Amino acid sequence: MQKKSSYPEFSPSLYEEKWLKNWEKSQLFNRKTYLQKNVNSDNKKYLLFAFAYPSGSGLHVGHVLSKTALDILARYYRSIGKKVFFPVGWDAFGLPAENYAIKTGIHPAITTKKAIDTFRQQVKRIGISYDWSTEIATSHPNYYKWTQWFFLELYKKGLAYKKEAPVNWCPSCKTVLANEQVINGLCERCDSEVIQKNMSQWFFKITHYVEELISGLDEIDWYDFAKKQQLNWIGKSEGVEISFKILNKYITPKTLKVFTTRPDTIYGVTFMAVSPEHPLVKKILKSKNIPKNVKQHISKYVTKSLKKSEEQRKISKEKTGVFSGLYVENPINKEKIPIWIADYVLYGYGTGAIMAVPAHDERDYLFAKKYNLPVKYVVKPLNSNLDTEKPFESAGISINSPLIENLKTKQAIKYIAKYLTKKGIGKIKTTYKLRDWLVSRQRYWGTPIPIVYDPKGNPHPVKKEHLPWLLPEDVDFKPTGESPLKSSKEFKERTEKLYGKGWRPEYDTMDTFVDSSWYFMRYTDPYNDKKFASKTQLNKWMPIDLYIIGPEHIVLHLLYSRFFTKFARDLGYLNINEPVKKIRHQGMILGPDHKKMSKSKGNTINPDIVVKKYGADTLRIYEMFMGPFESDKPWDDRSVQGVYRFLSKVWRLYHTSELNSRTITSKELLFALSDVVSNINYGLERLSFNTIVASMMSFVNLWGKNINSLSYKDSVVFLKSLSFFAPFISEEIYRGVLKGSKSIHSIPFDVNYKVDSFERSVVIPIQVNGKVRGSLDILESKLESLNETEIIKLAQSKVKKYLEGSRILKTVYVPNKIVNFVV
Repeated sequence: MQKKSSYPEFSPSLYEEKWLKNWEKSQLFNRKTYLQKNVNSDNKKYLLFAFAYPSGSGLHVGHVLSKTALDILARYYRSIGKKVFFPVGWDAFGLPAENYAIKTGIHPAITTKKAIDTFRQQVKRIGISYDWSTEIATSHPNYYKWTQWFFLELYKKGLAYKKEAPVNWCPSCKTVLANEQVINGLCERCDSEVIQKNMSQWFFKITHYVEELISGLDEIDWYDFAKKQQLNWIGKSEGVEISFKILNKYITPKTLKVFTTRPDTIYGVTFMAVSPEHPLVKKILKSKNIPKNVKQHISKYVTKSLKKSEEQRKISKEKTGVFSGLYVENPINKEKIPIWIADYVLYGYGTGAIMAVPAHDERDYLFAKKYNLPVKYVVKPLNSNLDTEKPFESAGISINSPLIENLKTKQAIKYIAKYLTKKGIGKIKTTYKLRDWLVSRQRYWGTPIPIVYDPKGNPHPVKKEHLPWLLPEDVDFKPTGESPLKSSKEFKERTEKLYGKGWRPEYDTMDTFVDSSWYFMRYTDPYNDKKFASKTQLNKWMPIDLYIIGPEHIVLHLLYSRFFTKFARDLGYLNINEPVKKIRHQGMILGPDHKKMSKSKGNTINPDIVVKKYGADTLRIYEMFMGPFESDKPWDDRSVQGVYRFLSKVWRLYHTSELNSRTITSKELLFALSDVVSNINYGLERLSFNTIVASMMSFVNLWGKNINSLSYKDSVVFLKSLSFFAPFISEEIYRGVLKGSKSIHSIPFDVNYKVDSFERSVVIPIQVNGKVRGSLDILESKLESLNETEIIKLAQSKVKKYLEGSRILKTVYVPNKIVNFVV
């Protein structure tokens, strides 16, 4: 190829759309890759980005970061012969679309479809090489049919059930909220104060797999903090359940059971505390032997407490309570202990009652101080004095405890547990914070729960031949406090037509977490209308090899996904225990003001505007170059322009260099190109995108100093490397300038590219009084044989003319870095 004196203007808008249409027409990435053959655990790569919710506002630059990262990996793995599965879909049900429908009167199905169309166009425009033949959406009947199938299978196995339970209720959104949707006592959607409400709700028995959910974490490559957060949510505790005798002959049961991990502190119990929901409270309020004024006081307190969410009760530093009028007997020392009702005690944890030891628990301490209750220290530190102005919560040595006096905490726990068990007043027990998954939602835009009720109110599963159990369309979805599906005439008529007069459907829909807890399995067989996915397809691709999600999803979404995977395994569909091998999290892209992007702050960056101005390749490379993938980093438009200039330089060099088979690549460029390939081979697995981009920039800068020092063959190696990050310009140059006969994205990547013909050298700058006056260029093999004196002598000879007539006062040598002569 001959050097050109003039070349086309660098204008991404002139070729990016062209190649998008070409790739789509040729089905370059859209070939039903899930049907690939000869797939095994060694050659397959299932890459997944967390299920995207298609909001009306479209993609933001944070989405671009994670999607581009996975796209780079997908392109790389394809080019080295891996069987890549890179599917796409939409988490389409949910509150935002429904709330928008309430506000505007536009049906959620319409706004959701429009949002999906926008997302799809934006994702394609930035060159994400998804296999669009896998596309699914949770709001499509052919998807939620299988969500309902899973529900019915769980129901059949006794793992889906209905019971009355206290729930978080948002009076504004008119629906139940999961605990994670309550932030500081407020609804995360509308900031309304959340209250507690008893309702009959459907649950999934996730606790059935509790021990597996703990042990399975050892099988997977996750960040330690992610595993710890799951373990904390599960909250396994091993301790003793102790029975305290209630000292009132009119109250049943006769004992109050508490669970504790620190039975060694039993001598320090100064009061008992039960949650407002505890059955004992109901017994007190119904008892004729408890004074009326006491019951009125209790009733008023309980009513007030139940308006608070669990989250409020957990985090509030202001401890409140009311005396129940009852006492228990401490089984160890026979002391009379008062029973209080306190809302910092939660009924869902342990037994809903605690033995309060204010000297050794901060919450108990704050409560005792407020209500002037005794504080008895029964443990002291090992190697320091006991501070009686605050609770001591650590392990130490037992004091004021006759049976275990002077024993270290570990020994004391073991002894007292054995003693209580032997006496029949204690029982060794394991408890968990994890509770069954509440899946009922009183909203419209979700998967209908496939249950119908006979005239007597008994539940029955919807027959499989009636799946999908369609979401009715004649619904007034404005919130009333009841499920919107109740307003559907068609829904009621359909149920009676299929099941009989007087039958009615379940009006609740499912938590959208249910939809997104198994989608990765449906991807493997998205058009199967006989099963949610075939065993062959599931076991071909599962588990996911790399899953990129935001850190906000590492607890519940992953916990629920693991639950569904284990259930599918137990049904005989899967041969694995865990859905994901490796999970990584992207950092957040902040606004130019270094703050989290939000419309209210006016600091959001629309990727469409960046693409229009600079092209998709610039956006992709900039986001990969901003900093470490997992770190938060601010947007900087000047740096975007820097990346644009880098690509402009690539464009110019390929159009003006003499790239032909006769050219021999210079030694310096060979080493730089070898660094690029090496960084890709070793850096992509580590998601070190920024260091790879830096090495490519260094290569281009060197090439620009001597544009005719790169061979045609080596120019293809670099362009292929660049194509993972910048697919559009790479395709345009390869097809146009280099006259490639097929797509650059179809040619293999030379992972074994390295420099064999030259030995790498080390350049050591030489300074005189801090100014560079020369340099030493020494082969690495020779450098190893030289000592410091010999190197300094060589350096002196190189800058001899700058040292003549001067006396060297000091010589500074930093090994392999610099020599400086002070004269």
